[in-house]
Amino acid sequence: MSNIMLKNAILRRHAIKSGMLMSLYLLLIPAISFAWDLGKVGSFQFEQVNNNVYVMHGPLSEPGPDNLGFMNNPGLIVSQNGLIIIDPGSAYQVGLQVLKEIKKISDKPVLAVFNTHIHGDHWLANQAIKEYYPKVKIYGHPAMIEQANGQQGLIWIDLMMRLTEGKTRATKVVAPDIAVQQSSLIEVDGQQFRIHSMIPAHTNTDIMIEHVPSKTLFLGDNSFYHRMGRFDESSSMLGNIKTLEYALNLNMDVYVPGHGQTGKADTAIAPFLEYLKKVQAVVQLGFDDELQDFEIKEKVLNQFADYQSWHGFDTNFGKHINKMYLEIENSSW
Repeated sequence: MSNIMLKNAILRRHAIKSGMLMSLYLLLIPAISFAWDLGKVGSFQFEQVNNNVYVMHGPLSEPGPDNLGFMNNPGLIVSQNGLIIIDPGSAYQVGLQVLKEIKKISDKPVLAVFNTHIHGDHWLANQAIKEYYPKVKIYGHPAMIEQANGQQGLIWIDLMMRLTEGKTRATKVVAPDIAVQQSSLIEVDGQQFRIHSMIPAHTNTDIMIEHVPSKTLFLGDNSFYHRMGRFDESSSMLGNIKTLEYALNLNMDVYVPGHGQTGKADTAIAPFLEYLKKVQAVVQLGFDDELQDFEIKEKVLNQFADYQSWHGFDTNFGKHINKMYLEIENSSW
């Protein structure tokens, strides 16, 4: 082969290789450019976490005007003829965006929605789903249905309005309409979902949803990763510990926390469970030594160095100590 022919062959190979790289680059652009862009908050899209199971991992920040209150992990299961959503989000406007992202996965209709608990950042987007798919079935705990249709639903509408400075305006209460409880087995388009409910835990309305075929468990806010949640008056930190121990014993392949990264049990459950157990241990010791909750907090703060980088730690740690103190005090009576 002459030098000229050799050079031409090399140039052709480079051209082909460059063309392949450019094609690959062009294929990747839509996945990045077309994600839901919330500016400095980040870009969000559904990612596959198991067979036919997708999750959009929301920001860890608090609800505000920049994120429209969006902060949870909406889940999506793709069945043969339709789609099932877990916790669509915090507002009507968020629900519309979640639906746009879902369309990039599948254009099948939404057949069902599951809501894990009463906190509005997880379910107020029901309104958008119901608007586009009027026949959709929405499942939730009986206590959640009652509360969402009552004062709690209105409280969450108002709270999101204030936190987002009015950007969730037009959001209305669309509560679950089908009650489920511990061990309920629901079939949607050939997909089986088993309900696990041990209350009170994060709230007195919690359900965890097991997608039976893929061995995926949606934990709701019974677990967090790199974020600290609050415990309201209906909750039980001791009950939350029992719930997560129960979830571990289910031996699922994938666990989806309400906030933070999806993963195996060692990431999606173990860190938060260890935190709760550690809070229980230090509070019990302080209680036995007749210390007050604020004294316990000051004494043990340095023992929680591994968690001080978690979002919301500074805001919630003292409240967690107080909540655990009250539960231990009540259980000692």
